[in-house]
Amino acid sequence: MRNYDRDQVLFLSSYPPRECGIATYSKDLINAVSSKFSPTFDVKVCALENNYSSLDYPSKVISTLNTRVRGDYLQMAGEINTDESIKMVFIQHEFGLFGGNYGNYLFDFLFALRKPVSVTFHSVLPHPDAELLRAVQTIAKLVDSIVVLTKKSADILSKTYGIDSRKICTIPHGTHLTEWKKKEGIKEEYGLTGKSVLSTFGLLSPNKSIETAIEAIPAIRQKVPDVLYLVLGKTHPGVVQNEGEKYRNYLKQRVADLQLDNHVKFVNKFLDLDDLLNYLRATDLYLFTSKDPYQAVSGTFAYAMSCGCPIISTPIPHALEMLENGGGCLVDFNNPTQLAGTAIDLLMDRDRLATLSHMGFQQSRASAWDNVAVSHARLFANHISDEKTLQYNYPEITLKHIYELTDSKGIIQFSSICEPDINSGYTLDDNARALIALCMYYSYSPKKKNRDLLGTYLRFIKHCQLKNGSFLNYVDKNGNHSEKNYYVNLEDSNGRAIWALGAVVANENSLPENYVKLAEEILLKCLPWTLDVRSPRAIAFVIKGLYNYNQVRQNLEISEIIDRLAKQLTAHYQDVRTRDWNWFETHLTYANAVMPEAMMRAYAETGNPDYRLVAEESIAFLISRITHRGIFRFVSNRGWLHKGKESQIFGEQPIEAAYTIFALEFFWRTTRDDYFQRLAFKAFDWFLGRNQLGQSLYNPVTGGCHDGLEEHEVNLNQGAESTLCYVMARLTMDEMIKSIPEKLDRRPYELSDRIRSKRKTNLEKKILRRYARKEEKFRKPDRKTTDDLNQTGV
Repeated sequence: MRNYDRDQVLFLSSYPPRECGIATYSKDLINAVSSKFSPTFDVKVCALENNYSSLDYPSKVISTLNTRVRGDYLQMAGEINTDESIKMVFIQHEFGLFGGNYGNYLFDFLFALRKPVSVTFHSVLPHPDAELLRAVQTIAKLVDSIVVLTKKSADILSKTYGIDSRKICTIPHGTHLTEWKKKEGIKEEYGLTGKSVLSTFGLLSPNKSIETAIEAIPAIRQKVPDVLYLVLGKTHPGVVQNEGEKYRNYLKQRVADLQLDNHVKFVNKFLDLDDLLNYLRATDLYLFTSKDPYQAVSGTFAYAMSCGCPIISTPIPHALEMLENGGGCLVDFNNPTQLAGTAIDLLMDRDRLATLSHMGFQQSRASAWDNVAVSHARLFANHISDEKTLQYNYPEITLKHIYELTDSKGIIQFSSICEPDINSGYTLDDNARALIALCMYYSYSPKKKNRDLLGTYLRFIKHCQLKNGSFLNYVDKNGNHSEKNYYVNLEDSNGRAIWALGAVVANENSLPENYVKLAEEILLKCLPWTLDVRSPRAIAFVIKGLYNYNQVRQNLEISEIIDRLAKQLTAHYQDVRTRDWNWFETHLTYANAVMPEAMMRAYAETGNPDYRLVAEESIAFLISRITHRGIFRFVSNRGWLHKGKESQIFGEQPIEAAYTIFALEFFWRTTRDDYFQRLAFKAFDWFLGRNQLGQSLYNPVTGGCHDGLEEHEVNLNQGAESTLCYVMARLTMDEMIKSIPEKLDRRPYELSDRIRSKRKTNLEKKILRRYARKEEKFRKPDRKTTDDLNQTGV
């Protein structure tokens, strides 16, 4: 693929190995942006130093600034101005980081800088004196945009400091993705089995008021004898420099005085990320006891919530905002009695504790670092060039969550967050999708584990087949066919089974011979009922499966069935189609793109141009209805989209994105029109955060895909359908990327907005001009075949 010059963004911030909260924050943010957008941005650091020396910085740090030497600010601005590779400067601001009164040495830098610049205010004080007010207002005038971490901070900047709200962007403190797992295993690993674990972490300082929590432990111990309070983290280097370990020694003395040696444990070290997250995941209740009412935000608070820790917190602005909708409880400052009572109530009500844990985990997903990276990347792109230049990194392909969901019977239908819910049973739908995904993946990794999975899914389909060749869909956790099979329409699931079976046969050169033979036997047994299918979507699935089958078998009878099914689908289209509704049904629901794709496959099989006309008209119509302002906005499952009515928003599902990608990929291979290729990239980016919420649906920690894009957050559950659709889409994109010539520009966002117009899309107009038809009857099919088409076995 073509390479691009990356835009360099320079962070002005403290940075590890310096030990402070903003250094850690900057490292995490830079890692997230680099991981998600490395083809677009090259992020470097100018590290802020406070007379530090001999720090061994990583390669990301290309310069340092001694913040106590005023002249160095002008010199640094001059160096940045003359460096053409630096396109933007991003400052992480805390008043204590910069020299002068209220950090006013920074003004010299900003006055001299001639590059776009943005600043993140990590602290926003609500009652500034005159000098502080002027300092913040001066910075605000000299920068192009301001980032704050809470809505409360944005409100204070606007109302108290008089800063134009249009200049302010709220992006939450990032959090690390973690797996949702039961605590018992982690507790055992860390020697905490049988304990009710409370914890606090961070660089120790008097402002954290750890003594408040310690003084609450005696009362908690009376009701919860197995309580253990973990104080995690080193003392803040600034505190050590000024007073040594005076504060830590004071806390240890309080523990001794209260005879709590068996109930309070200090972990006096700077924890690496894995240890920190594991301690938090083992925590039953997190205690945040800061005594600073003006502390705008806390990274430790955010990390705890992301690990599913129910939280008891003092009412700092960050806590007020995050706990507004659940996830924990608020207590007054410096009130150990109230803290003890709240902790006892929660520890003795495990159901409520679990509810709070789930609510906090759900809320924190929006602030995961991969989502925070999307928000920052958009900000950078707006200052440097245009958001449409953003190019996402694609995650590595993994079947980790598929392995978790699969047992000896098949793939389990649902999960509770990322834990398989065996009570949901199994479906033919999901196991057919799983078989397709494994057919695609097996060429990447022909390991025994994957070969065994192929057999598991194929046997499940065989288990669901009836004597007449049709299939049942629902199987309970014991492997028995469910009563639901007898009152739910099963045509779509039957069609999907044929799609899967055809995929196995189409991949006969790479799959075990016995699997191919079994799949072909099952498929041929289906043929008698295929022409009785009435659902347009089911017809489309059957066409896909038979088309795949015929790429290697070239069976005239199969070709005839494809032709007859395409005629049926064409009849549906003719019956419903009007000037402003070029579709097969009077509504758009789920897996919509499979119908235009099936018509294009029927064209590829038969050479009938009428099928291509229907395919191109309908795909153009569909794209016009599922895109909005440059992004895909798929049909909502909250009532679908009915002819003559407006589409509802949110309730978007991964199945829609995946099936759109499958269709676009086949249209691209068939027509070689790069328009379809570009749209496919754009559609896949929906999974990664280019959507209405700016949130990623793919979870790189679990390898799963979240079940939907809701109004305020993603649906945390990672069921079989969503995960399989993501994996199939990711594999499809990988094959597409391999097929793109080096000279082609694969960046999807330089595409002009051809997708939507007030009446008809450009593609619709192009098709209508090409065929010069208007309400003309379709000609009888031409039975010629096309041997020159690039074909795919998906």
